[in-house]
Amino acid sequence: MEVLAGRVLLHPLDLERSQRFYRDVLGLAVYREFGPPDRPGVVFFLGSGLLEVSGRGEPAGPPNLDLWLQVRDVRAEYARLRDLGVEVLREPRTEPWGLIESWIADPDGVRLVLVQIPEDHPLRRDQRG
Repeated sequence: MEVLAGRVLLHPLDLERSQRFYRDVLGLAVYREFGPPDRPGVVFFLGSGLLEVSGRGEPAGPPNLDLWLQVRDVRAEYARLRDLGVEVLREPRTEPWGLIESWIADPDGVRLVLVQIPEDHPLRRDQRG
């Protein structure tokens, strides 16, 4: 299989609420909108990927999905989102593997892992001899 492009599809319980969260609260840029003008699906840029928020999901318990979002400054994003009333699952901290992480939840409880890669972390440097 040759995969040319991909995206995460998210079917929220409340389409407008979730689209507002990703567009207005997180501040993700819109790649495109599609479908009926009164209930369009929205595809957001997500770093090197895409996130589509469309349709309607069914309540099914806690989602088995985490979105890993690398940001420049986890502590600043945590403070900004907390002040906007976003549900915080965990404050920023440095993990044993050296990344700084904070966890928040979207309106349906999907966990978003905000990650900062410190300047001295091996992911930033080629470790070959």
